[in-house]
Amino acid sequence: MAFPAIKPELSIIVPVYNEAAVIDGLFHTLKAQDGVAFELIICDGGSNDATVARAWSLVEEAPFPVSVIHSEKGRGRQLNAGIAASCGNTILFLHADSSFAADDALEKGLQYLEKAIAERGNDRVAGHFTLRFLRNSTAPSFGYHYLESKARLSRRHCIHGDQCFLMRRSFCRQIGPFAESLPFLEDTKFAEAVAERGEWILIPATIHTSARRFENEGFSARQTLNAMILNLAAIGREDFLLDIPLIYTTQGRTSNLQILPFFHIFRRRIQALPWWERQKFWLDTGAYVRDNGWQLALAVDVRHNFRKGLAAGEGKHVFLEFYDRFLDRLSDHLPGRLAAMILVRLWFEITCLVLRLKQSPHGG
Repeated sequence: MAFPAIKPELSIIVPVYNEAAVIDGLFHTLKAQDGVAFELIICDGGSNDATVARAWSLVEEAPFPVSVIHSEKGRGRQLNAGIAASCGNTILFLHADSSFAADDALEKGLQYLEKAIAERGNDRVAGHFTLRFLRNSTAPSFGYHYLESKARLSRRHCIHGDQCFLMRRSFCRQIGPFAESLPFLEDTKFAEAVAERGEWILIPATIHTSARRFENEGFSARQTLNAMILNLAAIGREDFLLDIPLIYTTQGRTSNLQILPFFHIFRRRIQALPWWERQKFWLDTGAYVRDNGWQLALAVDVRHNFRKGLAAGEGKHVFLEFYDRFLDRLSDHLPGRLAAMILVRLWFEITCLVLRLKQSPHGG
């Protein structure tokens, strides 16, 4: 389908790799969006399935311009290639397996972003959408409820790529390119850069994201490994992550996640460090855990709201407010970080022991 040479107001950039199973859904959710003139940039990282062929087969029927480009594999590289190929004044970074709950989500997002920019008098604002997981099970789950509630906050480690990033191109340039040092974590680093140089706002529109990774790998196992990945990145030990193959495998290859091997690898890497560097590693980890103590307070509030049958994001955060006001200050010092270091080391050793016992022939 040919389109007139009119510059779109929005560029939607989607990195893909072996996403043939979800590419139809991507086009379907975008075709339903009203009130916004946008272009779609699909950046393939070398798929060896039918992703690219299927995308091209859908282009002719799409009521919006579509470009299918190629780059080296890695979400950071693919997103940067998508930015270079796009031309809209506003950019939306979208996952291939995400879908919008309402037909006016993009229109509402743009309106909300423009209003925030006008109120602040500058373009250093980025929006993220409220999040809902699409699951195979309809049974209530505190774990998913917690993640959906947490995704409504604009605190550190609350904003990730599955919530979509919406921002002006000019602010995107100020933030700089997505990190390409790892095949993952580019969204977390980008979100932190936005918070440092500007402000995050929550767009009052919902995006659905697939829970397939959690369902295939196991919720607890994936969350545990994610926490360890974020810690290693935060304390500057990305070298640990580069040495571990398949630590964050592509969606199409996910299966039941065994995390004990990762614990063994981390243990060996830590033990191989010089004595002083090992102590720094654990102290830095303790500081990271202490800085994220608020997540435990949030979990208490979310658990209370979950038991009351409230939807994600509804209800008060009494304990979180108490933590921010009093408890955070009480532990924000060297003894507090040392205490956190001791606790996290105990957790690490106990978790290793429990996992070994579970996997032994005489385990549970």
